[in-house]
Parts: sequence; structure tokens; C-alpha cells
Amino acid sequence: MTEFMMIFRNEQSNQPKPSPEQMQAMIQQWQDWIGGIAAQGKFVSTNALGYEGQTVNANGVVSDGPYAEVKEIVGGYIIVKAEDLSGAVQLSEGCPTLLMGGKVEVRDVMVIN
Repeated sequence: MTEFMMIFRNEQSNQPKPSPEQMQAMIQQWQDWIGGIAAQGKFVSTNALGYEGQTVNANGVVSDGPYAEVKEIVGGYIIVKAEDLSGAVQLSEGCPTLLMGGKVEVRDVMVIN
């Protein structure tokens, strides 16, 4: 099986911060979705990305914040195992990012020895 990375992208939003109950419901959606992948033996790892960061440009200029010039944010990723790209894309079905109007970018992971 090949490893694939799913990158979760959303547009920045001016929506009010979710209530603790809404946040717990969102966490449960993520746990259920990832748990379904793990139950198939196809889960490798995952992490969310924080809000702090800087971007280093080729000319050495450092700017505040990741993706400072765009409206889209990358919220996290998961690494899964699948037979091929089509199988990895199928695993993205039901991803909470899609339920919130976001996108899932699925890429193969190239192992460099």
C-alpha cells in the first residue's frame, strides 16, 4: 500500500467562534471519520496545524503568518494508506472539512531513501 496525505483547506471566515458544545460536536465528527479509516487499517498519522507561523521566501524575507497573502488556510492533515490515488480519494468521503465547505487535497507521499 502507498501512503497518501490529505491536506485540509478552508476559506478564512468571519463567523463567530463556535460554542463549547459546537466545538465538541466538531471534534466528535473528526474522531468518527478518522476512527472509520483506522478501523480499515488505513490510518497512519494526523495532526492539526496551529495558527502561529511565518513564511520564508527564497530571497530570505520572512513574513508573519502562514499564507499571509491568501484567504485560504490549511488546517491540518492526515496520512493514510491506500492501494492507489482513487482509493485514497474515496477515504476522504465524509471528511468534516468537506461538510464545512472546505477542500481536501490528496497527494501521494514520495518516500526518499
